[in-house]
Amino acid sequence: MAVEAPPRRGRGSAPVVRGAGSRSAAAPRRVLMKGNEAIAEAAIQAGCDAYFGYPITPQAELLEWMARRMPEEGRAFVQAESELGAINMALGAAAAGARVLVSSSSPGISLMGEAMSYMAGSEVPVVLVNVMRGGPGLGSIGPSQSDYFQATKGHGHGDYRVPVLAPDTIGEAMEIIPTAFEIAEHYRTPVMVLADGILGQAMEPVDTTFRTPERRVEDWHVTGADGRPPRVVKSLHLKADELEEHNRHLQAKYAAIGEAEVRWTEEQIEDAELAVVAYGTAARIARTAIAHVRQDGLRVGLFRPISLWPYPATRLREIAAGLRGILVVELSAGQMVEDVRLAVEGRVPISFHGRTGGNVPTPGEIAHQLARLYALTAPPPSPRAAPMSAPGGVAEGGLP
Repeated sequence: MAVEAPPRRGRGSAPVVRGAGSRSAAAPRRVLMKGNEAIAEAAIQAGCDAYFGYPITPQAELLEWMARRMPEEGRAFVQAESELGAINMALGAAAAGARVLVSSSSPGISLMGEAMSYMAGSEVPVVLVNVMRGGPGLGSIGPSQSDYFQATKGHGHGDYRVPVLAPDTIGEAMEIIPTAFEIAEHYRTPVMVLADGILGQAMEPVDTTFRTPERRVEDWHVTGADGRPPRVVKSLHLKADELEEHNRHLQAKYAAIGEAEVRWTEEQIEDAELAVVAYGTAARIARTAIAHVRQDGLRVGLFRPISLWPYPATRLREIAAGLRGILVVELSAGQMVEDVRLAVEGRVPISFHGRTGGNVPTPGEIAHQLARLYALTAPPPSPRAAPMSAPGGVAEGGLP
């Protein structure tokens, strides 16, 4: 059986985890961990000082793990009275200099939207984990990717964005957590880690290699003004010119994030005629489908965004120039597909396949869609010369 080459990772070829930081001294062990619990432990090992949350499926085990482990480490754990309470406590703790994690699932993240806008406006670094479930409304507790719009386009009001990172394995989620803290603290911004119910509930063998990002010495933390001038962390700017200046500063920061923090992987793109674009669990299923169709002679590759914002549009546009078509696969009715269309700018046909309600696409469904797209984008047959007429009106070579 052929062994696939490791996927190419974007930000050039840099790995997802980067930057200075210490690793755990003990030799790594390979253990079986549930996604929610692994994410929680990765945050603890990354130096999380305080966790605030409220129970909701399918991320409840993350909160439960923190409820046990944070007191063991002498750190703050608060199960708030609601998601609104949790996110506003997080804002206050982060403003005081704590390294803060909050987790929830789709309806809970909706309740946190106002405070997320406040954190962006106040430039407060917090890492938020959203383990997505089916919607809209209360929906179901099944896995979904239908919060893509919410994560990448909104949450709350105002001209702001937050970096969004989407792992596709439990091991990658453990790597992404310290990276999320680094990005949050470097740019003074909330950062969202976007997973789905499958990644949160699944169990996989993982290496217990953790990373603790270095602490930054900041001159804006609200830690008491004994012996120094007071500091203010706020998002309120009542004067129009003052608020416009602040917004220009934020937009310049988002532009810098867009340049420096783009991440993706690409697999078997070099010889591909078609590409699947998918993230998270959908990418894992697509990887299996691609292996099947390649056995049938279809040259298909996988492009997996890791940063959903900033989106790796430039690289996807480059790849599209050499393709016949793209299939976007999501656990939704079609949300990321809009960013794919914007990136590709009509260069190649784009098809979509999605499942909702907690259902997930099968490798067979994706393989069928790839075969269909392959047929639809097949180059036309070479033009043939019109047959010459022979005496008597019979085509040359034909029967009299």
